[in-house]
Amino acid sequence: MASPAAAGPGAALPPAAARRDFYWLRSFIAGGVAGCCAKTTTAPLDRVKILLQAHNHHYKHLGVFSTLCAVPKKEGYLGLYKGNGAMMIRIFPYGAIQFMAFDQYKKVIKKQLGISGHVHRLMAGSMAGITAVICTYPLDMVRVRLAFQVKGEHKYMGIIHAFKMIYTKEGGLSGFYRGLMPTVVGMAPYAGFSFFTFGTLKSIGLAQAPNLLGRPSLDNPEVLVLKTHVNLLCGGMAGAIAQTISYPLDVTRRRMQLGAVLPDSDKCLTMVQTLRYVYQQHGVRRGLYRGLSLNYIRCIPSQAVAFTTYELMKQFLHLN
Repeated sequence: MASPAAAGPGAALPPAAARRDFYWLRSFIAGGVAGCCAKTTTAPLDRVKILLQAHNHHYKHLGVFSTLCAVPKKEGYLGLYKGNGAMMIRIFPYGAIQFMAFDQYKKVIKKQLGISGHVHRLMAGSMAGITAVICTYPLDMVRVRLAFQVKGEHKYMGIIHAFKMIYTKEGGLSGFYRGLMPTVVGMAPYAGFSFFTFGTLKSIGLAQAPNLLGRPSLDNPEVLVLKTHVNLLCGGMAGAIAQTISYPLDVTRRRMQLGAVLPDSDKCLTMVQTLRYVYQQHGVRRGLYRGLSLNYIRCIPSQAVAFTTYELMKQFLHLN
């Protein structure tokens, strides 16, 4: 690879062959950074969502905003970030695998199956989301257990201790995959519609109003990309639509993940059983869609930051 000096002062881009070097690694890093930035932005809201979804007895009588105020009073402001260490360990590979897999699945679907247009985004997004979930599910399990704990009632002392306890007390490796089925079923429409909506809005925007909404990519002036504020808007809309479709399955997943921590865990052993139990006990609004208002506040900025950061990282790492 030529050195900067050899390339000359006017060279803004590395040679094409050099840009292809370590493409998968650079794509992996871009997705991981995007995921971490997105989740750190909304970590307090994610903690509150878990507490409300599973009806934690300290906060089950409260709403979204009152819980946001109550957690710092009871557990300190760092209580809003409980479980975030495990989240970062999980979310970097999750985001990396999801974004990288989406690009690869999209190419495979287009070349091997001959499917293009908007449909291949929906298919590739669903497959990428499922792939990322399966690869990182044990880390999500541990993160949820840590986030559900309340100060003074700690069952797990940290990430490693939680791994050991789940492994020894809940059936070995199978204990880490409790609730995987509703997660996979829910992730398919969530990731699919998220990538589909963002990609469709992006392509329509750049086709209909390239000068107003787009600008040349930093790493390849021949490629048009969305302006940052437009990226944020499209990402937020994608998150809102995807979350509305898949939210009941997210509630089901959380209750199954918490397992033995909940007093009614024997009634939440399968996906269908959990969905039926939550509906019968709490109804639609207070059960299957409990915490959805918080999730809109959480997922809209999260997806906006994720897609925007990924688009910027693609330019920074010469992926266009």
